[in-house]
Amino acid sequence: MSPASTGASMQVGAVLSVPSHGSRVSRVSRGTAPLAAPVSPASPPSPPAPAAEDSRMAPGAPGYGRMRLALFLAGVATFALLYSTQALLPLISGEFGVAASEASWTVAAATGGLALFVLPMSALSERFGRRTVMTASLAVAVGVGLLVPFAPSIGALVVLRAVQGAALAGLPASATAYLAEEVRPKALITAIGLFVAGNSVGGMSGRVITGWVAQEWGWRVAVGVVGVIAVACAVAFRVLLPAPRHFTPGSLRPRVLARTVRDHLADPLLRRLYAIGALFMTVFGGVYTVIGYRLTEAPFSLPQGIVGSIFLVYLVGTVSASTAGRLVGRLGRRGALYLAGGTTAAGLLISLADSVPLVLLGLVLITAGFFAGHAVASSAVSRTAVHGRAQAAALYQSAYYIGSSVGSTVGAMAFHADGWSGTVGIGVLAVLGVVTITVAGSRAARTAARRAPVPAH
Repeated sequence: MSPASTGASMQVGAVLSVPSHGSRVSRVSRGTAPLAAPVSPASPPSPPAPAAEDSRMAPGAPGYGRMRLALFLAGVATFALLYSTQALLPLISGEFGVAASEASWTVAAATGGLALFVLPMSALSERFGRRTVMTASLAVAVGVGLLVPFAPSIGALVVLRAVQGAALAGLPASATAYLAEEVRPKALITAIGLFVAGNSVGGMSGRVITGWVAQEWGWRVAVGVVGVIAVACAVAFRVLLPAPRHFTPGSLRPRVLARTVRDHLADPLLRRLYAIGALFMTVFGGVYTVIGYRLTEAPFSLPQGIVGSIFLVYLVGTVSASTAGRLVGRLGRRGALYLAGGTTAAGLLISLADSVPLVLLGLVLITAGFFAGHAVASSAVSRTAVHGRAQAAALYQSAYYIGSSVGSTVGAMAFHADGWSGTVGIGVLAVLGVVTITVAGSRAARTAARRAPVPAH
């Protein structure tokens, strides 16, 4: 859902103005009125002053390519670390002797930590800068990631994962705020889509690598390898990302932060976008937390390496996220959300079949629908907020990762109670919620249009 889809369109950014040139200044005599300079009747009028050029980045501009690659790598590191244990849950359950619902906390703790700390970290980014906070977040997260393989118990593992998620909280909201400030509005959806695509590549590569490494050397070595890869991504990110040129430091006063958050939560469009992000992530978190258990059990009984390779379907998410801008251009944001929700629901239903090809097709559709919907909703948040952009993005990310934690936990509980059909049922309910909210946005837009005053002629 977007500003355009709900009748509340806003565009991020403002064009600077410059004084006109060639104007004459009249002389003022003491005690007399100003005298206008004579103008010859044949003199042509002065041309209007040219509008100042937008200095923000756009495709083809210096630094744009470096910025895209840097944030792509940041997205890779974020998702690789955040979900590094998800494909390994059956092995973690086996080593510590715990059920799926308990092992799933190694995922839920990370996403929950991110959800809780994303707002405070966004406030720090308003004061100290987006690039500074993103760099610090990645540094702490990769440091904790190198400690995760040495966790002596399931409890210690959950605590380390919670700290890692809290550290990563400084990245998602700061990244979208950085893009909203440094990239021209027409290129914003595409730029955010590429960041989300980096998330999908990170999620895919982390799961595929851990699957094959764990099959040979165990889950501890597997998460250690992910940590080393994240270190390389973090270093490259810091070297490549251009320094911000349009950042204005904000206040760290709690009262100012509370007022900004209250303003965002009072906006019905933003509330709908936050709910949509949470519901899409509920589906995604539940499906990918449980799918490893389903495929390693009868009737599939697949080895860990093959199960990890299933996550190659994340490449579909890379494509769908990076093309979200074109999708919105053709269907509008409401149409794009309907298509994303319908695609996700179709994938859930197809995945019920006891056939590996059909399960794979279902995962492809779920992944494509999820990443498209997420890219559309998150970009709409960035374009809607006209102040406190980091807080607006942080609230979206908080709702998004709360959805992930809920999906991981509830999806695992539903799987324990009713098998894969229980997890699918939770996902279908979440998709219905997305559709319902989008319909409500459409009605609100029509109502606003009817009530809008007719301009006088």
